[in-house]
Amino acid sequence: MLRSKRLEPVLTLEARKEQEALERLGEARQQVDAHRDQVDNLERYQQEYRDQIRANQHGVVPVARLQAWQAFIAQLDQVIAQQHRLLQQAQQVFDARRLDWQQAWERRRGMEKYIESCRQQEQREQDLKDQKLADEAAVRSFSRRQR
Repeated sequence: MLRSKRLEPVLTLEARKEQEALERLGEARQQVDAHRDQVDNLERYQQEYRDQIRANQHGVVPVARLQAWQAFIAQLDQVIAQQHRLLQQAQQVFDARRLDWQQAWERRRGMEKYIESCRQQEQREQDLKDQKLADEAAVRSFSRRQR
């Protein structure tokens, strides 16, 4: 069996590994997007809440109410900071998955190139064999005519 044919299952395996890595990359991208959306929503909510507080501050505001607003804003700050950390972690996972996919792509592409070079070498060898057979047939034919 030709080397290029024997290597096709290896190429199939590398292609499957690349596809799996690509799927994990897509899942990681979804996680990054979800965390980014969560951060954006929380920051937007916090800004709307601050704007609402400013709009309601006509005249005298009880101290207890100001303290409650400040406590709530502080809680939102903590939640937003936590979401930023989760986003950063998700981004790190995404970067790792992208590297995994790039390596899988390179392995598959390398195998494709190697199989192609094997096919070219096999074709050259077959061409030489065919040429040798044709030359031998021509020599035999010439030898028979010379007799």
